[in-house]
Amino acid sequence: MKYQLPPGVFDIIPEDAREPWRSSYIWLYLEDLLRTVAQQYGYLEIRTPVIERTELFQRSVGESSDIVSKEMYTFEDRGGRSLSLRPEGTAAVMRAFVNGNLQQLGPVHKLYYIGPMFRYDRPQAGRYRQHHQFGAEAVGCHSPEQDAEIIDMAYTIYSRLGLKNLSVQLNTIGDDATRVAFRDALRAHLQPHFEQLSDDSKTRLETNPLRILDSKDPRDKELCADAPSILDFLTDESRDYFAEVCRLLDSLKIAYTIDSNLVRGLDYYNQTVFEVVSNDLGAQSSIGGGGRYDGLLKSLGGPDLPAVGFATGMERIIQTMLKQEAPLPPAPGPTLFLIPLGDAARHRCFTLLGALRQEGLNVQMDFTGRKLGKVMNHANQLRARYVAVVGDSELDTETVELKDMESGKKQPVRFDALADVLNQN
Repeated sequence: MKYQLPPGVFDIIPEDAREPWRSSYIWLYLEDLLRTVAQQYGYLEIRTPVIERTELFQRSVGESSDIVSKEMYTFEDRGGRSLSLRPEGTAAVMRAFVNGNLQQLGPVHKLYYIGPMFRYDRPQAGRYRQHHQFGAEAVGCHSPEQDAEIIDMAYTIYSRLGLKNLSVQLNTIGDDATRVAFRDALRAHLQPHFEQLSDDSKTRLETNPLRILDSKDPRDKELCADAPSILDFLTDESRDYFAEVCRLLDSLKIAYTIDSNLVRGLDYYNQTVFEVVSNDLGAQSSIGGGGRYDGLLKSLGGPDLPAVGFATGMERIIQTMLKQEAPLPPAPGPTLFLIPLGDAARHRCFTLLGALRQEGLNVQMDFTGRKLGKVMNHANQLRARYVAVVGDSELDTETVELKDMESGKKQPVRFDALADVLNQN
């Protein structure tokens, strides 16, 4: 019987010529760069389970959000508990922060995570039912500098990956007083057009009208085109805060566009929100985004600490890199491939194999005993940089002829000098 993958998920395999974005060496390259940038900005890794209690996401993301109401994978375990596969990373990190009493370790905490998220949605380019995210969360600091640093960190990641034609969309949804006044104005604007709204937005009009601005439905977009702007309802404090975030981004030479309809789709956001978009991804143009979420920790039973963060989809990053032909590392291959001829050579090569690996070298050898031509073809498929055939004469002289597979040049090297020669190359 041939087992098929469920819809919306995929395998990451060593190399895939048909769908290169599934090649594991590209994923390893991306993960390494993400970790490097995060550590340069002072962020430490945190890992949380892929399952959490359902109420965590209901409380943090919002019961009326699309994620909770339509997209979560939720099930009851044998103990009668309602559990869900995590649909996003922030709520889980904040839950871990509370459970671990991390506030006792200092005033400011910078955390990052890498892992799979799960949402039941129609599979499409850049969007999968199991997808992978990198995210960063800064807890304990309410300052425009912290907001600007998060945006700068995201932009730095994309820049170092060689991504082009990216646009930073920026907005503020202000403080509580701002949102209360704006909700009333937005509701008043949309109420006369109630029957023209999508079914979801009809519900949102009463529960959370700001989320209508995030709707992708063309009917909602048209009705919101001439809606009041939240920027006209900002308190003085919120206006000054946002102006300073913009000034800091200007100082970092990060170009941005202010989009007053950008609210993000989660209940916990306040003040600064942003997205980085690429038109190369089609309908799913957002490659990453985030914002400030002061109050989330307190709502989960933790300390009342401010926080800001962002997340980026790794599938979307890789697919954008490939579409834009951004520089990628070559698929890895062994530095040396040993081909023994005969039993004595097999024993000597196996010992040599272990010694060279202890020197930190990527070395492989043929175990199959196939004909030389086939083994050479295999070494070439593996992208071996050098090949050495070891037979009786090589054993007698303790010397191999090292062949450069790219140039075809050969050089004699003694067994005891192989590590030095290979490490120099």
